[in-house]
Amino acid sequence: MSPTNTNGNNSNNSSSHHKKIRMVKDKIFLITVGALTLIAILPLFHIIISIIIKGLPIILKNGSTFIFGTLSEGGIGPAIVGTLMLTLLATLIGLPLAFLAGAYSYEYPDSFIGRTTKMLLQIMLEFPTILVGVFVMGILVVPMGSFSAIAGALALALILTPYVSVYTEEAMAEIPRIYKEGGYALGCTRAQVIFKVITKMAKKGILTGILIGMAKVSGETAPLLFTAGGLYESYPSNPLEPVGAIPLLIYTLVQSPSIEDHQMAWGAALVMLILFLALFVPIRYALKDEIKL
Repeated sequence: MSPTNTNGNNSNNSSSHHKKIRMVKDKIFLITVGALTLIAILPLFHIIISIIIKGLPIILKNGSTFIFGTLSEGGIGPAIVGTLMLTLLATLIGLPLAFLAGAYSYEYPDSFIGRTTKMLLQIMLEFPTILVGVFVMGILVVPMGSFSAIAGALALALILTPYVSVYTEEAMAEIPRIYKEGGYALGCTRAQVIFKVITKMAKKGILTGILIGMAKVSGETAPLLFTAGGLYESYPSNPLEPVGAIPLLIYTLVQSPSIEDHQMAWGAALVMLILFLALFVPIRYALKDEIKL
């Protein structure tokens, strides 16, 4: 065998050896990532499974009464309606202000107001929500002399605002400047460029922020302790009167030493989980399909 052939065989063997090592490393990496991902999501599945196992029996036991009845009847109907009312009112109050704040931060990032607004929004993301409830209690509940749905909605709107604003600003910032310059080249005003060009192109990020904000406020409890008051023996009809909510009811029930109340709390938690999945998962996928089109 010639020296040339010997060198070629050695080179091929070395290349094959390195290729096998790379394949082993890739498999180890994929297994490690998969295991870490499984460990990360296991708590979520554990929570969901626990809620289903402990909450389903009480719902099946009470039937439709659990969904439509009052608390004394063994149901959480007023709390369900109250949660939907508070979430809707909070969105109506907070969404316009949040969008405008995000758009201003995007358009004037170097101005004093723009930098200050962005900084405050970032702080509000981590701000203790219970302090928001105390603040709204001081400016609205105490002067009115009673708890109310509008007070609870205002507190939730303040919590929703930074999520929508930050996502709006970040979504707009991801749009290439060429589209903005193209709008100005066509003779569009600044408002037209922001609201008709940039907003339309950043719709996915903005709507994601809205959904995250709504999901956040629909499960809040602490602010409602000081604002909503709780109403579980009749359905809410006036935003100026106290209102109940599922998270607030769960908090109240788990404080009780009664086993029956704890069972109702698990059932309410399952209803809240179902409402969340039924409302936000289809909307998220619908928005995703719409944007693809």
